[in-house]
Amino acid sequence: MSAERVLKLGIPAGSLQKATVDLFAKAGFSISDSRRSYQPAIDDEEIQPICLRAQEMGRYVGDGVLDAGITGLDWIMENDCDVVEVCELPYSKATSNPARWVLAVPNESKVTCPEDLRGGIVATELVGVTQRYFADRKIDVRIEFSWGATEVKARLVDAIVELTETGTSLRANNLRILDTIIVSTTRLIANRQAWQDDFKREKIENLSILLRAAIEARSKVGLKMNVRKADLDAVLKVLPAEKSPTVSSLADSDYVAIEVIVDDKVERALVPALKRAGASGIITYPLNKVIH
Repeated sequence: MSAERVLKLGIPAGSLQKATVDLFAKAGFSISDSRRSYQPAIDDEEIQPICLRAQEMGRYVGDGVLDAGITGLDWIMENDCDVVEVCELPYSKATSNPARWVLAVPNESKVTCPEDLRGGIVATELVGVTQRYFADRKIDVRIEFSWGATEVKARLVDAIVELTETGTSLRANNLRILDTIIVSTTRLIANRQAWQDDFKREKIENLSILLRAAIEARSKVGLKMNVRKADLDAVLKVLPAEKSPTVSSLADSDYVAIEVIVDDKVERALVPALKRAGASGIITYPLNKVIH
């Protein structure tokens, strides 16, 4: 196969790696050896995956080393990458919540606001974005690059800027948040030249559709049930008003089958209510993809 018919795709190594491989599996792609190789295998001969750290993904995509890649908005901003942002992919290593880069200090610190840090030292991996944050507020601080374990350094400098999803690690290290620097979600990005190539653009757009559909399906479940026609109105009133269920005839003319997709958070309350309203043969099932 010619190089022109292969999409060079960057897969984020490190903390996002497992979540990304799992997401691709939901989308219908099997990626193997991602933990042991920088060039894992995928069951699509038109895609060549390459594992790279999210921090450097945007530069390689922008320079054309890769046609497309997955990285965070934070690192796109940090590296000022000239790329096409194809779509947002709201997933992360632990939750579906956006990640936040926060300005934090030890609980015992006398600092109560960013202005109190004037003349101080702030440690972070996200140097460029942090510098812009303080420059916009005309607060003179010294930003030091941190090679990791930044929470530990909070008591060696005046403050840190660190990434958090749940805040658990910050609380465990007795740190408190002063402000949110930026909110970041994962993005599918493309090289501008690759985006102009018909084959590569279609391949990237296909990935966008399937990956977003897999993310959408994470919070949904399917419901199937049988309902006596005499109970149909009562059952339909129990279902969420914004849903439009499929109602199908059955061999037994006294019954119909109903199928609907609902949020998984309401399923456990919904199923008993449906049973009481007259539904029977209720089946719930997970979804791989939901495409609107």
